[in-house]
Amino acid sequence: MTNNNLLLQHHNNISIPPSTTIIVVIPCYNEPNLVKSLKSLYDCEPTQTNVEVITVINSSEADLKEVLEQNQYSLNEALAWSSNHQRDKIHFSFIEATELPKKDAGVGLARKIGMDKAYNRLASIGNKDGIIVCFDADATCAKNYLSAIESHFNQHPKSVGCSIYYEHPIDGNEFPQQIYDGIIQYELHLRYYKEALHYAGLPYAFHTVGSSMAVRAAIYHKQGGMNKRKAGEDFYFLQKVIPLGNFTEINTTTVFPSPRISERVPFGTGRAMQQWTNNNDETLFTYNFNSFKELKIFFDTSELLFSDDEIPLPKSVLAFLKENDFESNLKKIRANATNSKHFKELLFKWFNAFKTLKFLHFCRDYFHQNQPINEAANVLLKTINLEEQESMKDLLLKYRNLQITK
Repeated sequence: MTNNNLLLQHHNNISIPPSTTIIVVIPCYNEPNLVKSLKSLYDCEPTQTNVEVITVINSSEADLKEVLEQNQYSLNEALAWSSNHQRDKIHFSFIEATELPKKDAGVGLARKIGMDKAYNRLASIGNKDGIIVCFDADATCAKNYLSAIESHFNQHPKSVGCSIYYEHPIDGNEFPQQIYDGIIQYELHLRYYKEALHYAGLPYAFHTVGSSMAVRAAIYHKQGGMNKRKAGEDFYFLQKVIPLGNFTEINTTTVFPSPRISERVPFGTGRAMQQWTNNNDETLFTYNFNSFKELKIFFDTSELLFSDDEIPLPKSVLAFLKENDFESNLKKIRANATNSKHFKELLFKWFNAFKTLKFLHFCRDYFHQNQPINEAANVLLKTINLEEQESMKDLLLKYRNLQITK
């Protein structure tokens, strides 16, 4: 995989050791604390095999002088730091990607540049089963992060990729209390959404956080590599990987993403935090749990559609299916299905993660208004016979514990 038309300058580029199995890719844009993230990786417990960390310091043809100066400072600081922090089995290299086309420049393209390079590096030593890991330039990690990834893929040789457990900081002195209050609710929303998908019976109920995911090199290449999206690149990329099956989770280590405000992407954590502070919000709203309950009814009975033309379904589901031409798609799915189980597998390929999100927006607009995140999260807990929680923080801790112990 190549990026021949881009202006790329490589630093600390050495021959890749034959035993390299993990390459961590970090997009870096206008980031003053890059070294903090690099140090977090450097301080990790030693791995059995070699690890490389590729940081892509990127800017577009339209970026302001201040951004270019910060990028240059970050690069110089990181190069100086890396020259004084060398040890066995981990190497830090850097790609300076400048004057990227304005229409493409962003986190997606930066990840793609680094991940393409990682794939080519692993392929050059014949290790297409090697692991390409996504991290962020403002994230840190637990000390067992690299060894946990290495161990996980050794223990799960059929795993095509994985999501990695994460926790945003929710208290401390680094950020204003308003940011901590906001990130508690935003992370709770992410965890509620994943748990609600799981409750509904969807096979793609996984976190899709860009700083907390990994994929095998061969799968990365086979699925066409990373996209160039300016936001949501992680979600869209993983929707090409998760449906392959054998997508897994690492819950034995932790990534700590930053909760800081950001204008760099049109949506995501940083933008959510900016909107939170700008609007002086007190409560974040999320998808109504009734939408997931009605989706569950559909999926619990969907195998009957293999032979029956009509089954009793909620009005929201019937209306959505009609609007999305389900009748003609049902005929195609039936024609290709060998039995009811296979039918349901094919149905999920049609009613994928994108269509699920579309359904939730449809329900929000016509059937079930969004509800406060604490209400929705508690309704879900009660539904699965778990104790409800009073505070937002306790709710988040409950969901963290629920998902890390699965």
